[in-house]
Amino acid sequence: MNYFEHHLDCLESHGFGKWRPAFEELLQHLWFQSKDGNLPRFLNVLQQIPAVPDVTCQLNQDWVAITSEQMTPSLSETIGQQLKKLMPWRKGPFHVFDHSIDAEWRCDLKWNRVMPFLSDLRHRKVLDVGSGNGYYGFRMLAAGAATVTGIDPSYLSVCQFLALNCFVQTHRLNVLPMTLEQLPANMEFWDTVFSMGVLYHRRSPFDHLTDLKATLKPGGELVLETLVVEGDEKTVLVPESRYAMMNNIYFLPSSKALESWLRKAGFVNVRTVEESYTSTQEQKHSDWKPGTSLPDYLHPNTKHITVEGLPAPRRAILIANKPLENTKLPRYHIKPASVPSE
Repeated sequence: MNYFEHHLDCLESHGFGKWRPAFEELLQHLWFQSKDGNLPRFLNVLQQIPAVPDVTCQLNQDWVAITSEQMTPSLSETIGQQLKKLMPWRKGPFHVFDHSIDAEWRCDLKWNRVMPFLSDLRHRKVLDVGSGNGYYGFRMLAAGAATVTGIDPSYLSVCQFLALNCFVQTHRLNVLPMTLEQLPANMEFWDTVFSMGVLYHRRSPFDHLTDLKATLKPGGELVLETLVVEGDEKTVLVPESRYAMMNNIYFLPSSKALESWLRKAGFVNVRTVEESYTSTQEQKHSDWKPGTSLPDYLHPNTKHITVEGLPAPRRAILIANKPLENTKLPRYHIKPASVPSE
């Protein structure tokens, strides 16, 4: 089954035709010819999900909810069994008929911090980089986005979205199994691009920022959410080993340093709109994601440092714009360094 064709049709109705062949070629390689051993198991789960009549979806609320008055106990049990085969669920929360998927991350808390600072999403084409299972995409649809394209290389995340979309059945939103780096160069297609929880996983943060800028239309808006540390525009933490038990963390700048990086990458109207420590209510243990979580990554005697003795996870939301066409960027004049008098 081609799970992506209708979304590409939807994008094409918004002027995407130029890039469709490249996306179809990517999907052919990354999905239809994938040799990943887990994908057949995930696809089998999707095939076992039963159809449900008279589904109602409530996307504009903290717990994205899928309900039906036609639900029966046996049907609900079957659905629950299939959803649990797609564990771990890292992003949520979702109410799916009789099942409350209280995932490891309460993404509604982040969304409620981000939402007040966004440009109106109505009628905008949105790209969500590192989208996970589409929780934020559902919220973006509810905010009026014309289309939302999530990209995430995790087959599990893609299949979790596809499982939910068995019931929601929207073509305006999809999660495609690809990375930002695999997109065609200089697309300049999307009105709003989100990168939330991705930058600190990139070995080259400037490449990530310039790749994000290349996907945006002139004047488009970038929403960047990432781990930061306290400090001035020169402060950057580079963990030598693990950070909060993660071994794929590379650069944690201060928000002021990150603002400077964004301007260096060619963005304008750069501003930090929110900054706060991650709480153990937002990232927590969950029956839907067995194993450790944030409470295990913090020092047992103080919540302000990690188990490695580094500053505890602190996250910032920054918003910036791609310059309009023919906009001249600011010129920077180097001031001679002062020389101490003898």
